[in-house]
Amino acid sequence: MATIKKTAAKKPAAKKPAAKKPAAKKPAAKKPAAKKPAAKKPAAKKPAAKKPAAKKAAVKKPAAKTAVKKPAAKTAVKKAAVKKPVAKVAAVKKPVEVSDKKFRNLFDAYTMGKLPFAHGYIVSSFFSEKSNYSIYEIVSYAGVKEIFPTAEGLQFITGGKKLYVLVEPDTYQIKFQEPVSRAEGEKIPKRFAELEIITARNQSKIMVAKEPNESYGSFTILKPTGINFSIVFYELPDVYDTLSAFFIDSLNRFRKVPESDAKAAAKVITATIKKFMSFEGEYK
Repeated sequence: MATIKKTAAKKPAAKKPAAKKPAAKKPAAKKPAAKKPAAKKPAAKKPAAKKPAAKKAAVKKPAAKTAVKKPAAKTAVKKAAVKKPVAKVAAVKKPVEVSDKKFRNLFDAYTMGKLPFAHGYIVSSFFSEKSNYSIYEIVSYAGVKEIFPTAEGLQFITGGKKLYVLVEPDTYQIKFQEPVSRAEGEKIPKRFAELEIITARNQSKIMVAKEPNESYGSFTILKPTGINFSIVFYELPDVYDTLSAFFIDSLNRFRKVPESDAKAAAKVITATIKKFMSFEGEYK
């Protein structure tokens, strides 16, 4: 009987294979549990890539740049500053308005405030009512201090140079008398030796002083009467051409000097003005 008990005890020992449960370490295959790395999903903190959101803030920085539109205000200020020079240009144009014509009636120019003070030429005529006997006075001036009207005309407070031109018709009775010695209204302060004389085809003579007379301190331009005139010529680049054209027309149309002779006389007149009365040297 005792022997039988020993064999019975061995059967439970056969249960050892059941201890294979440790083999059930298969649960250790819980390695899937190692999916904890999957828990790296939190690593999907990629939302932490909210850093791009920070980029939005960075984008806001440019917005701040727009806020720095203050520089734009500077540009606006610059524009205003630029406008000031434009106003200066407009101011510079005012002198141009004074000489918007090549010449004007002297007394009209004075009344209009368009009489140049810097420099200019004045041509005055003294025509005889009985014949074509005529005297022209060409005055150049510069640096006028003051101009004011008098009972006789306009007085210029400055020095000047005066060139005389005398037109003597063939019918003049005392043509052999020196111009300086002739009657009042017919004389000029020159002798024949001091004149360039051009004899026209109709035998009238145009006498041009070889040099101008000079006045100091002041001079007066007489107010014209009848058919006489006083004209101011502005000192423009083509002033000598303007003077030449004026004398050609005046001598030919009003003093009956043949056109070819009027051109020759005008050439002598303008050459003398340019040589002795231009605004070079003491005038500039």
